[in-house]
Amino acid sequence: MALPTSARLTYRLLDETDGDFLWELDQNEEVMRFLNGGRKTSRKEINDIFIPRMLNYRNAPAGWGLWQVSLKEDEQAAIGWILVRPKGYFTEQRDDSVIELGWRFKQQSWGKGYATEAAKALMAYMQSLGNTAFCAIALPQNLASIQIMKKLGMSFSHAELYQDQVFNEEVVVYHI
Repeated sequence: MALPTSARLTYRLLDETDGDFLWELDQNEEVMRFLNGGRKTSRKEINDIFIPRMLNYRNAPAGWGLWQVSLKEDEQAAIGWILVRPKGYFTEQRDDSVIELGWRFKQQSWGKGYATEAAKALMAYMQSLGNTAFCAIALPQNLASIQIMKKLGMSFSHAELYQDQVFNEEVVVYHI
């Protein structure tokens, strides 16, 4: 399954062989600031927690998973990923009728519109599969992610305590 390219980017669904890329991305404290306070993820956490969780919701025919984002000019230069999965997948409030989008990008790619371009491409792809409702969550102080949500056409829905096995924080929820 291949997602069509967008203006500047290509996409590939990640799998269990992508641990090096996932670990590399999580080694920047600024990238991790609004996820866990800036703590770098260990390789053991990638292997024992992150990859098994990703594989749990990965469903290629449905388009669910982590989609690696690379620059068209150098497809070996992965710059981040876009998350696509049912809202609240690991919580008691899982809702398969709403697709949750998320993103994590290398700091040197910030401010160039890549996350917005990639999220729009994934939304369009998911719409082609029949999905009509989307959401995203962020910590209230993560203004850059909130700005991306707005650029995607999402608007503030509510604040909630988001709890699962690895995350327990008050977040803002945006919907479209």
